[in-house]
Amino acid sequence: MKRIIATLFSALPVVTFAATTVNFDGDAVGALPPGWTIGSTGGGSPKWSVEADSTAPSPPNVLKQRGAGTFPWCVQRGVAIADGFVEVKLKPLSGKEDQAGGLVWRWTSGESYYLARVNALENNITFYFVERGRRRELKAVDVKVRRDAWQTLRAEFSGTHVRVLFNGKPYIETDDRHIAGPGAVGVWTKADSVTAFDDFSYDGTY
Repeated sequence: MKRIIATLFSALPVVTFAATTVNFDGDAVGALPPGWTIGSTGGGSPKWSVEADSTAPSPPNVLKQRGAGTFPWCVQRGVAIADGFVEVKLKPLSGKEDQAGGLVWRWTSGESYYLARVNALENNITFYFVERGRRRELKAVDVKVRRDAWQTLRAEFSGTHVRVLFNGKPYIETDDRHIAGPGAVGVWTKADSVTAFDDFSYDGTY
């Protein structure tokens, strides 16, 4: 893990804090990273593991999802953030039905969390909430998402306010009250998406 400095977005009072970055480089290849748990909202057989990837933003390892499910997720246990940010570098690799990758926050179970995701087949970025296991769209914006290329997805959240950025550019800024309070953070895919993740960063204000 590395330590970096980040700030909350300009719509809020500026708060500076040290973030945690997980790059999976010290984790065993072929296994799930220690302290992470997996599942799939809506069912399926997700297969998350650490893999070697020479193209990784911080080589040699990445976290990859190769299984299939309705909405596979992988979250870091022991993390509870109400307000802050979560960010990841992701690379959509393949998928006939979808080529998606995303971030989850305020996760309390596979039935309840916020989600921001990009999709290389649909070329869009979308913000959802999941409640009682049902995914509901809040806002979507068309944007070019490249397959087989590393890109950066970030979500910043405080109270009801959320901002979602892709490759450093803000695309979504809105308010929503469906999910409040602290929860875990993690990454997400959809259907048969094969997606790689690296440099997963997060922190919160308390």
